[in-house]
Order: sequence, then C-alpha cells, then structure tokens
Amino acid sequence: MLNNKSILITGGTGSLGKELVKTILAKWPNVSRLIVYSRDEQKQFQMAQDFPESEYPAMRYFIGDVRDYERLKRAFIGVDYVIHAAAMKHVHIAEYNPDECVKTNVGGAENVIKAALESSVKKVVALSTDKACAPINLYGATKLASDKLFIAANNIRGKQDISFSVVRYGNVMGSNGSVIPFFLKKRTNKFLPITDPNMTRFNISLTGGVDMVLHAMEYAWGGELFVPKIPSYKILDIATAVDPTCEQRIVGIRPGEKIHEEMITSSDSFTTYDLGKYYVILPQIPKWNLDDFIKHFGAVKVPVGFKYNSGDNEEWETVDSLRKLIKMHVDSNFE
Repeated sequence: MLNNKSILITGGTGSLGKELVKTILAKWPNVSRLIVYSRDEQKQFQMAQDFPESEYPAMRYFIGDVRDYERLKRAFIGVDYVIHAAAMKHVHIAEYNPDECVKTNVGGAENVIKAALESSVKKVVALSTDKACAPINLYGATKLASDKLFIAANNIRGKQDISFSVVRYGNVMGSNGSVIPFFLKKRTNKFLPITDPNMTRFNISLTGGVDMVLHAMEYAWGGELFVPKIPSYKILDIATAVDPTCEQRIVGIRPGEKIHEEMITSSDSFTTYDLGKYYVILPQIPKWNLDDFIKHFGAVKVPVGFKYNSGDNEEWETVDSLRKLIKMHVDSNFE
C-alpha cells in the first residue's frame, strides 16, 4: 500500500507517531518518503538517533507547527498521504490555556485541510479521542470540532481525488502523559493518586492504534469516523496492577474529567455501522452510495439507541491482564 508513496505525519515525534514510523518502515521498506512534521527540535533530534536518514533514506524531519499554514503547504509538496496526529491533548492544560488549545486543535485542523486541498495529497487520516464524544472539557470540544472539519472537508474537495477520514479511540497504553507511566513513576512514593474510585477508561495499545490508522488509510472512502472495539479498565485495577502494595489515595477529580468515557453516543447510532473489528460512524450525507458501502464491507447497522461507553463495556481488562500488558507494551522490565 505505501511502497513508493510519500507519507507525512504531523505530530510525528509523539508516541503514536514514532510507532507509525517504526511500523511503516518495517512493512513497506520501499516507501518513497516518510516525513516527521513537528515543532519540537529536541524530540526530532532524539528520534533521528533511532531512525537516522543514513540507515533509513526515506526519513525526513521537518520542523513546523500546524498553526503555520504556509509551512504546512511547503511540507505537503509531493505528499500522497497525511496522518494528522498533532494536538494539544492534556485536559487540565487545555482548561487553563483555552486559546492555545483552540489554535492548535481547531486552527491546525483547518490548516491541514486547506494545505491538503492545495497539494497533491490523496488521503488524510486524522486522529481523534474518546473525549471528543459528548465533550465536557475544552480539549474534547476542540477535537470534536476538528472531527467535524475533517468529515466536512469531503464536501469541498470538488473533483479532486482526495478523501478525509477520522479514527477515534481511547487511552493509548504507555503513551506520553498517560496514566500507566505516571503511576509507574509515582509508585516510589508508596501511594498512587486516584481521582475517583469509580473511574473507567477505554484501553488500546500503540500497536492497536497504529493498525487502526493504517486500516483507515487503506479502506476509507471518505467521511468515516472509525471506532475500535476495545476493552475498558477500572482505574483502581490499573493502580493495583502497577503496585498492589501502594496506598490508593483519593485526590478528587480534575477539571474537565469524566467518570466514564464514550466513543459512540445514542445520537450517533442512527448512522453507526458494525464492521466486525471496528464500528464506523458515517456522515449523514455521504459522498458515495450507502448501499454500495454496506455491501462492500458487510456493514451491519447498529440498533437505534446504541451507545459505546467505557463504564458499560462488555469487555474488561483484569489486574492480571493489565500486568501482562504493562510488561508487553510499556516496560519490559516491569515485575
């Protein structure tokens, strides 16, 4: 799929970006160019030690901010596929710096769309979050706006051969700023801070997130919002899995946090289909024939009123399964 193609990843020095680079280089050794676009020169320098251009001639490192439209336009020259992973993602930081979050997550999305439409890009896959579903915090609201912008971009492409789609998933296990690395550091204090004992979250590995992005890149027709079928975990089970000897100290919920996360609301159920491994929320007015889509993918309409909530999930991680996942995906030395 990606051999002899040029791919650009915004936010490419993040956890998922690095895993995408690793996977793409392994699966498609003849990729033409693989461009890491991000604003942090130190992270690019460090990433270039792991993926040097001398060893991986397709690699390119491009300093730039998604807020900078002209820079994006230049970076998109000759690019076939764009994966948009750049975002401000910390809920409490976004609450304190709302204008900065809007500039990156909403303005940046607009710039990516405009730059893609002004270039030869064929497909754009944008990363979303469960917090964009029925948002109660600014981060979630900006990502919902971003999702809507990317879905609607299919309506303004005219006759251009380009499509835009979105992937939405839960907490990525072991990603920068996520709860497991945080708890692993905190356990030396002999207590783990618990915001609310009833809290639950969806869980996906970096590998699962990468697989979903590549699935959308290969199969999306344009306008889809893909949602994975993944297990949930209880925050108390995560704490126990990290260190059962630590005190679990309740510190209170942080601004903008939910007890449970949703990825599909009952209002979404009218346009949501089951694809087997994934759910997909389709645009209300798709640019292609819905019957053809259903037949091609074997899509099954979900019942009206269906919702996908981390607290009501049918599949759950246990303390034992979480310990195995931590060792597999976060810290190979974990005991």
